[in-house]
Amino acid sequence: MTYCVGIKLNAGLVFLSDSRTNAGVDNMLSAGNLSISQSVREILQVEQLKENGSGDAITIWNATSMFDACRVLGQAVRHVYDRDAKALQHAGVEFNVNLIFGGQIRGEGMRLFQVYSAGNFIEATAETPYFQIGEYKYGKPVLDRVLTPETGLDEAAKCALVSMDSTMKSNLSVGPPLDLVVYEANRFETDRVVCIDMQNPYFRMLHSSWGQKLREVFDSLDHPVWDSSHTETPLLTAASGRAKPLKKITRPDERLI
Repeated sequence: MTYCVGIKLNAGLVFLSDSRTNAGVDNMLSAGNLSISQSVREILQVEQLKENGSGDAITIWNATSMFDACRVLGQAVRHVYDRDAKALQHAGVEFNVNLIFGGQIRGEGMRLFQVYSAGNFIEATAETPYFQIGEYKYGKPVLDRVLTPETGLDEAAKCALVSMDSTMKSNLSVGPPLDLVVYEANRFETDRVVCIDMQNPYFRMLHSSWGQKLREVFDSLDHPVWDSSHTETPLLTAASGRAKPLKKITRPDERLI
C-alpha cells in the first residue's frame, strides 16, 4: 500500500489502506518493500518465538496476548532481514517495512501496534489512538481534529475514508481499490470488511460531498481586511516586540542588520 491507517477506539478498531504498491510517481515504496511485506506475511504463519527455559514456543496461533503476537511478528521481520537484507542491499534496495498490527485476544482488551523494520514496535494509546504508514501527511489533519477514544466506529470509518480521500486528492501515488475493516470490541469476529473502488456509491458520495463542503466552509470565511476601522478582526495590527513586520528596503545604503 501507499497509505494505511489503523485506529483504536473504545468501541473497536478501524483499518483502511489503499492497494497500490507503487504508482510510478515516487520512490516511497518499491517492489523490494512489497517482497519484504509478502515474505513477512508468509513466515508469520510458521514463525516460532522460543523463550529460554520455557515450554512450547509462541506462535501467531497460540499467543495469549496481542503483545506476544506482535513479538512473533517482529521476529518474523527479523527473520526476513537475516535472509534477504544483504541481497537487497547489493541490488540497491533498502530493507524497509512498516506494519500496522492490531486485534483482540479473548481475556484482554484490544491493542494496536506499529512495527518497524528492526522488528521493534510501539503501541497506540489514548493520547495517540491511531497509526499511519506510507503517504500519511495529507490525511493527518482530519484524524487529529475528529478522533478521540470515545469516537464511534461508524464516525471513525467515515473519518478514515475522508483521510484517504484527502490523500488521494493530493498525491497521485495513492489510489483505489481501498480495503476497509471495522472490528467491534469484544465480538472476536467481524463482517464489516469491504473492498472499495471509485464506483462504490458511498465513497463517491463522500468524495463529492467532502470537496463541496470544504469549499463552502472556505467561502464562508471572511477575506483578510487590513484596516482595523472596518473590521473587528484586522489582519494588520499594532506591531508587537515579538512579531514585527519585515523591514522594507528602499535605498542601497539600508542594511538588514
